Amino acid sequence: MGRGSRAAAHLTALARFLVIVVTTYLGLLAVTFFIGRVVPIDPVLAVLGDRAPASVVERTRREMGLDLPLIEQFYIYLKGVLSGDFGRSILTTNPVMADIRRVFPATIELATLGTLIGSLLGVPLGVLAAVRRGSLVDQIVRVIGLIGYSMPIFWLGLLSLVLFYAKLHWAAFPGRLDITYEYSFTPVTGFFLLDSAMQGQWDVFHDALRHILLPAALLGYLSLAYISRMTRSFMLNELSQEYIVAARAKGLLERRIIWGHALRNAAVPLVTVIALSYAGLLEGSVLTETVFSWPGIGLYITNALQNVDMNAVLGGTVVIGSVFIAINLIADLLYRLLDPRTKTS
Repeated sequence: MGRGSRAAAHLTALARFLVIVVTTYLGLLAVTFFIGRVVPIDPVLAVLGDRAPASVVERTRREMGLDLPLIEQFYIYLKGVLSGDFGRSILTTNPVMADIRRVFPATIELATLGTLIGSLLGVPLGVLAAVRRGSLVDQIVRVIGLIGYSMPIFWLGLLSLVLFYAKLHWAAFPGRLDITYEYSFTPVTGFFLLDSAMQGQWDVFHDALRHILLPAALLGYLSLAYISRMTRSFMLNELSQEYIVAARAKGLLERRIIWGHALRNAAVPLVTVIALSYAGLLEGSVLTETVFSWPGIGLYITNALQNVDMNAVLGGTVVIGSVFIAINLIADLLYRLLDPRTKTS
């Protein structure tokens, strides 16, 4: 294949990639917009209250552009979103994007630690289950994963609070920090563990760590259930390949065959699995944050729903959806970079 043909193939792949990104994002915006319009909630009454005069309601409806055709409303909504304007929150009276910038670091910090816990434990457990297929160890790992898939997250959260906070007193009270530090600690990036370590406030760091460990461990368990199951599947596939038989015939150590050859090849699809797990924790943290009073975007959306704050609900949904799309695309790109076989497709 000549240079011109390769360049044309790369341009075609890039164009296809951009079309997928734009189409997916427009679909996300369209779904969130029309869901916000079909729910039985009048945004005007949410702002003014039920006892507002009819003339004020009609004037506000015109000012908010709700008297326009839906297509025109969607066009205005689209322009606002692309410029980062989701309107103002009824609950906080702040611009929705300002609120999201304030609360989203808490969700990222929680999901990141949960993914680290899930990956560091899930991958070795999956490898062990694959190597000892059919043994008691394999059955235990599969049961652990099954429980993680089956149990409702809010039930596990409440149970863990009763056990580790109320009974054993190992965990801190729900929230990000004790009230003692809330007014003496000034976050910079919004990531409390990072900020407290950078500022040398190790007492704050220890307190933030005590608060985040239990919800992060819970999310890590959910991530572990998914990652261990997929790792086991990938490893079983690799261990059945001919190159493994050849390596054993050459007399290589079993440890080197498993960790140096089989896991190395299985690591390519595992990157995608871990990325999807991370995206899932970011978007699925609503119930966890509600149970643990964690002031992230999940709790922000929950409070907005309870107070009929549709601007905040739609803004938070779009941001989470955008992050989910971005992580999926990054995972796909990493897969293509790590696996040479996909470069010819």
